[in-house]
Amino acid sequence: MSTPASTAPLRVGVIGYGLAGSVFHAPLVAATDGLVLDTVVTSAPDRQAQARAEFPDVHTVATADELWERDLDLVVVASPNKTHVPLATTALEAGIPVVVDKPLAATANEARALAALADRRGTFLSVFQNRRWDNDFLTLRRLLADDELGEIQRFESRFERWRPQLKGGWRESGAPEEIGGLLYDLGSHVVDQALVLFGPAVRVYAETDTRRPGAETDDDTFIALTHANGVRSHLYVSATTAQLGPRFRVLGSRAGYVKYGLDPQEGALREGLRPDGRLPWGEEPPHLWGRVGSGESPLTGGGAPVPTEQGDYPAYYAAVAAALRTGGPAPVTALEAARCLDVLEAARMSSHEGVAVELAVATEPGGV
Repeated sequence: MSTPASTAPLRVGVIGYGLAGSVFHAPLVAATDGLVLDTVVTSAPDRQAQARAEFPDVHTVATADELWERDLDLVVVASPNKTHVPLATTALEAGIPVVVDKPLAATANEARALAALADRRGTFLSVFQNRRWDNDFLTLRRLLADDELGEIQRFESRFERWRPQLKGGWRESGAPEEIGGLLYDLGSHVVDQALVLFGPAVRVYAETDTRRPGAETDDDTFIALTHANGVRSHLYVSATTAQLGPRFRVLGSRAGYVKYGLDPQEGALREGLRPDGRLPWGEEPPHLWGRVGSGESPLTGGGAPVPTEQGDYPAYYAAVAAALRTGGPAPVTALEAARCLDVLEAARMSSHEGVAVELAVATEPGGV
């Protein structure tokens, strides 16, 4: 492996070339100064061909066992959820730095065990929570830092889609070992964002439903958090929403912020666009900007338009590269992921038992 002081590009292997590997990780790694996409692991011949077509210099191998034989500086685990813990464990025990797609694990205990293993081995471990670099999230962080809304009372966040037909695959499997369903998929994003913005949750209430014919796991879920500072977060994730609500609705003592529409970066990556500097990246036209106001409806032009910050998924891997070079902190830590999983586990319990679940505030270092 390259030493942190080396100026040679850090060689990266990506395990998995489905949605996460092909749309997010491989393109972002390849676009990051100081990183080079060296190897892609996928057993599917068509995905191997796709990887070589998109990145002509990349090596492809069929199994993770073949990956460990290469001299790599970072391994990215972008394979199905049930493989995250065993693959990350193998990499860490070999002393190889690791990025793991969300969710890091099925349980908070597993996430904390990985964090402890990384500490014992003195090895880098981070979790890919790319929605921290969404344009609307960055805009809201700016508004909060500037105290534009006053004391926040309620945070509403929606990650909703209209997908009435099942796609199949492990993400929609009801088998517990697959860690499927929206609670652990999109729920990982909205819960992580809420914890970053407003700190630890002390109370969790959730309603999870399975609505589509033939569905095996949750596809329409609501989570209510009470944060230690008194803010309440109302979080919605759904594949069955025929009319989409605002992405964010944030209500403060002086004003509110309402924002519709998803960050454009995922759509751009799916279309094959790359954050290579040749085209504007993560920018949003003015007619999609959110609005800040009080006592008015943004749907009828109330409030003042607020320029949306530029979305910046590339910042995640830039921070990873910097941390590997300097020994600095990971952009998202395993302990942060564990606290998110505390909430997701509490949400599952709440939904099953029909009660609110109380959480103790974590005292471990490295909080969000």
